[in-house]
Amino acid sequence: MKEIYFDNSATTPLCKGAREAAVRVMDIYGNPSSLHSAGLAAEKELNAARNAVLSALGSDKTKGRLVFCGCGSEANNLAILGAARAKSFRGTPTVITTDSEHPTIENQLKVLEGEGWRAVRIPTRGGSLDMAALEAALDGSTAIVSLMHVNNETGAIYDVATAFKMARKKAPQAFLHCDAIQAFLKIPMNVHRLGCDAVSVSAHKVGGMKGVGALWFTAEVEKQRRLSPVIYGGGQEMGLRSGTENTVGIASFGGAVAENSARLADNARKCRALTERIIERLGDCAEISFNLPEARAPHILSITNSRVRSETLVHFLSARGIFVSAGSACSSHAKHSSPSLIAFGLNADAAEKTIRVSLSAEYGEEDCDYLCTCLAEGVTTLAGTR
Repeated sequence: MKEIYFDNSATTPLCKGAREAAVRVMDIYGNPSSLHSAGLAAEKELNAARNAVLSALGSDKTKGRLVFCGCGSEANNLAILGAARAKSFRGTPTVITTDSEHPTIENQLKVLEGEGWRAVRIPTRGGSLDMAALEAALDGSTAIVSLMHVNNETGAIYDVATAFKMARKKAPQAFLHCDAIQAFLKIPMNVHRLGCDAVSVSAHKVGGMKGVGALWFTAEVEKQRRLSPVIYGGGQEMGLRSGTENTVGIASFGGAVAENSARLADNARKCRALTERIIERLGDCAEISFNLPEARAPHILSITNSRVRSETLVHFLSARGIFVSAGSACSSHAKHSSPSLIAFGLNADAAEKTIRVSLSAEYGEEDCDYLCTCLAEGVTTLAGTR
């Protein structure tokens, strides 16, 4: 049975460039911090990967810095907790984010709230940032603003550039962070045009190996020491992420970025065509609807049905070789409805009957047609299944 992997927002298969880089670097065993030739060979690989990621972000080592981490979640932690603990704040500092953030951001807010911070969550109903609410929330107490660029469940593209411009004007002292893990190499993005201080990305979302993420930040952030480490040790990665670097994984990240940055426009065009085909093919099915933000990433499609719980439908499709998800892979075992879908405007019942299809340009129209056939069959035959 052919397997069709439509869960690329959870993770992606290793691309050719990532695989080749990983295999090549497996024999480079030196510690990148060592001064001998074996260590220098490993350091060379780190530098090459760092430059590749910087370039794909629209930056370079003269304008920005890049710290490699163990994953995207760690990069987000370094940004939020690192900024929160880098300095002392007077009064009650405020952190602003959205009501549809990934758990790696939302759970940090809960930590900060426990430490006396005030957290404000900006509405994103329909997949759009409520700019009026953001403007009202920004004031002299605002210490951190963290906004995701692309929502991992609905594919909504948030206008973060406008939001960060507003934040810079109304709260010039605030640390501005963007979780771009679902946006990187999926939509055109230049970190300097976003107007923020730091941006998180992840390797395994773009064809690289799991276990590697990165935090980009401006040279000014480094100069003003606006980040504090959350992992302490030997001071690797500019003193912000201690621990011997994962040379193989980082090289794989660089290989994936080199391959997929060149294909971004073509991949986006193909994925957009596939999502539109699914919408057209299932448009006449009364039991199925689509959660379509006005601005949405080309690779993510949120689909709600009126009859079958998402977990049941995921298993039904899996048995037919089609892999989709019931929401964010990082919160798929949660016992509550998806906060992102509720924030989008779905009620709890609809949220529990919603699946996410996240596409790859590696598949074609016949694969999407097969998904549509099986999805319609599942909704019909599993009606009433609890």
